[in-house]
Amino acid sequence: MSSLRFKAVQQASKRLPIKVETPDKQPSEYYGKYVFNRKQMAKYLSKETIKVVVDAIDEGKTLPREIAEHVAAGMKMWAMEMGASHYTHWFQPLTDGTAEKHDSFIDYEDAPGGDIIEKFSGKLLAQQEPDASSFPSGGIRNTFEARGYTAWDPSSPAFIVDDTLCIPTVFISYTGEALDYKTPLLKALSAVDKAAVDVCRLFDSKVNKVYSYLGWEQEYFLVDQALYDARPDLNLTGRTLMGHESAKNQQLEDHYFGSIPPRVAAFMREVEFEGYKYGIPLKTRHNEVAPNQFELAPIFGETNLSVDQNLLVISLMHRIAAKHHFKLILHEKPFAGVNGSGKHNNWSLGTDTGVGLFTPGKTANENLQFITFVVNTLMAVYNNNGLLKASIMSAQNAHRLGANEAPPAIISVFLGSQISAVLDKIEESSEDDEITVDELQKMRLGVAHIPEVLIDNTDRNRTSPFAFTGNRFEFRAVGSSANCSSAMTALNSVVAMQLIDFKKDIDAKVKSGMKKEQAIYDTLRLYIKECKAIRFDGNGYSDEWKKEAGKRGLNCETSVPLIFDTYISKESVKLFDSIGVLTERELHARNEVKWETYTKKIQIEARVLGDLSINHIIPVATQYQTLLLDNVYKLRGIFEEKQADELNRDDIALIVDIAKHISGIKTNVDAMVEARKVANKVEGERAKAIEYHDKVAPFFDIIRYHIDKLELIVDNQMWPLPKYRELLFIN
Repeated sequence: MSSLRFKAVQQASKRLPIKVETPDKQPSEYYGKYVFNRKQMAKYLSKETIKVVVDAIDEGKTLPREIAEHVAAGMKMWAMEMGASHYTHWFQPLTDGTAEKHDSFIDYEDAPGGDIIEKFSGKLLAQQEPDASSFPSGGIRNTFEARGYTAWDPSSPAFIVDDTLCIPTVFISYTGEALDYKTPLLKALSAVDKAAVDVCRLFDSKVNKVYSYLGWEQEYFLVDQALYDARPDLNLTGRTLMGHESAKNQQLEDHYFGSIPPRVAAFMREVEFEGYKYGIPLKTRHNEVAPNQFELAPIFGETNLSVDQNLLVISLMHRIAAKHHFKLILHEKPFAGVNGSGKHNNWSLGTDTGVGLFTPGKTANENLQFITFVVNTLMAVYNNNGLLKASIMSAQNAHRLGANEAPPAIISVFLGSQISAVLDKIEESSEDDEITVDELQKMRLGVAHIPEVLIDNTDRNRTSPFAFTGNRFEFRAVGSSANCSSAMTALNSVVAMQLIDFKKDIDAKVKSGMKKEQAIYDTLRLYIKECKAIRFDGNGYSDEWKKEAGKRGLNCETSVPLIFDTYISKESVKLFDSIGVLTERELHARNEVKWETYTKKIQIEARVLGDLSINHIIPVATQYQTLLLDNVYKLRGIFEEKQADELNRDDIALIVDIAKHISGIKTNVDAMVEARKVANKVEGERAKAIEYHDKVAPFFDIIRYHIDKLELIVDNQMWPLPKYRELLFIN
């Protein structure tokens, strides 16, 4: 096995950057080339059809089934001209990935046995029937109840990958329940739109629609394919279950924003070129903090489309990484001791009149609206901080949260000194004073040729899970492998519910005779006082904060299975059901999936760790121990007893250490296997997940400790698995 390691290291060390052909056109000339967007609609659809489709997208109007026929005809013509021969409904089952089943355009012209022609009807565009029992459903679908439906989402344009037309769709069961991430997201976006419009009209009667926007930042690791293949734990679990940290990791802080390695730069360029062809506005690329960790981010966009683009770009990244002999790793914590990877969700709301609802205004009315939406968001996060934590929690993300630069597993909000001061002034004042938010300040550096630096109205807090960053909130706790829909569904839902409650409070005060502005100020004062516990601008890692957060009543639970309970609390069920996002049955079903997925992740890791410990690590440690013993006996055959004992002192100490660590590994692996057997017999997905969390997972760190100690002792030439210094520094 050690020979495999060194062959992998040798192979990885000799890799050269793969040449990437730079398009001979500017991005604006081929942007959206593979997307059936409005530009393509204008070429292949009638004006009447385009109007109906655009109204459905922009105004939320129901799309008539007969229109699907016209769209299908134009879409098929465009797709075939682009070289497509197949089509698929592209949907998002409860696996955090995507699913697709490809069908050819060919069909019989009239009856079976006749001539073959290319067909694509409106029915095939609008609806298909995948096997719903083969995807996670949480008990909504049984094996003998296989029927499910995918239905076209016209708000996210179709696109072509290779020879296949991909049509974004929702996925529901035969009985109507959502079996995917997109369906509840669309409902949450509709709910926040309606609720926010009602509040906006307190300030501007011209507002007819509010959009939810998302700008994601995708962090990831790249590891050479040969090194990855020589690490069964990375291959099967997405993370290293063992491995002593490298003498040099990220402590010099020299990787962040450093020069991008040539092989990685070639990969990044190709991802960008391909992304532009799919209408994905990739804007930023850079080295992240940990070695071999990187990030890319697009310009923000409408939330539903942005989620689809994130899933599509991840698919592109996997394919392009393989072409460059890399393995893309999206696990939230693939390497111990260095930064994990997140997917920061920059979220905002904006009106159809062009106003950003989290952007300070220039008039008193605009600033009152700005503060209204900031405070209501604070209230929403305060009242639902446990639910928001549940929306981003997973077996993988639990390793990342609270480690290195990741935010802690306690949801709080960072506002910055200026916005905090504004809220404090409103809270303490008895007058309805005009709200002013300072514009960007200028900083002079005292160097003549350096221009003035503009200072934002907030600082940044890298330990805050939910931070205000000037014109948006950054939900930093979202994990790198997650589907953004989970966090965005929860966030938009809780804000929608809060805005509904706010509007009711204002209406009640106005009905009692209070002026509208006074009603808004009085309500904001109450909210600012009530949700003050969610505001925290300090160090999220400190033990003091953890104690303080508990005193403030914030959710401090760390057990992943128990965190999921928040989804099915009475409060959460009432919230989701009242705004029409998820029913109680759907929530319970999704939790069944979450618990089952957690159990399977830990179960797989336990099996892999046990296998590697017994079949890879212990034999090598024993082999090295035997060499040391052989040396001890040989020295005793040459030298006198006293001198031999003196010469053998260090070897004997190593032999004893190896024996202790081998015993520690074997004893704990055996105990872990027995704990797993007990856990497997537990009835109920929740109880089983708790048993795996409490009784099986704790063995991982104990076993790893002994293995990592052996890595420092055993001859480097014999160690079978690529080490951290190789995984993280060969690029």
